[in-house]
Amino acid sequence: MPIPDATVCLPTYNERENLEPMLRALGEQGVRVLVVDDNSPDGTGRLADRLAQELDYVDVLHRPQKEGLGPAYIAGFRQALADGAERILEMDCDFSHDPKDVPRLVAATNDADLALGSRYVEGGQVADWGPVRRAISAAGSLYARVLLSLPTRDLTGGFKCYRRKVLETIDLDAIDSKGYAFQIETTYRALRADFRVVEVPIRFVDREAGGSKMSSAIVAEAIWKVPALRWAALRGKL
Repeated sequence: MPIPDATVCLPTYNERENLEPMLRALGEQGVRVLVVDDNSPDGTGRLADRLAQELDYVDVLHRPQKEGLGPAYIAGFRQALADGAERILEMDCDFSHDPKDVPRLVAATNDADLALGSRYVEGGQVADWGPVRRAISAAGSLYARVLLSLPTRDLTGGFKCYRRKVLETIDLDAIDSKGYAFQIETTYRALRADFRVVEVPIRFVDREAGGSKMSSAIVAEAIWKVPALRWAALRGKL
């Protein structure tokens, strides 16, 4: 069943193997999809253009270079808002997020302003990860929760559904996080603006094709960005 006025922003960089099956799977969920490609050298952008000609629910936004997850999403949000979307989603292109969960996140925003696909609430699950990676991920969310004094259990996840008014209200121009700190920052800004945030349990799985975008720089940014956000809030700058 189509979901009116809902757009999935799908950032891509070297996701050629995953793109077509992901777009077709999202099409089955009745949403529009905006592919935001950062000039992928593997031809992901060209493939996206070809699929957009075939699939009437797909649009493509080309960016000149890879600048990180945050700038790609900001560009996608702006385009989706300009195109009239009332629900804007973000998710990974590597099938770590199940396209079949998209309607559940959209439905959750009938009573909330921002729905987070959560690995760390009752019913949530992380599959395919070893104990070290699980510990690092859980510790990252705990670190952000404690320093920012938030009840949200999964602050680093990248599967979200925003109501339009959230993205219109939080200052997109002020968001400068490049990596996974972007997920923490956007949720924190939404909560600071008194929007209602809910967590929807999901099963997260590791990618089967393509390479991870995680790096030491992304981890380092998250470590310093969290106290910086807290300090900005205390100074009334957030």
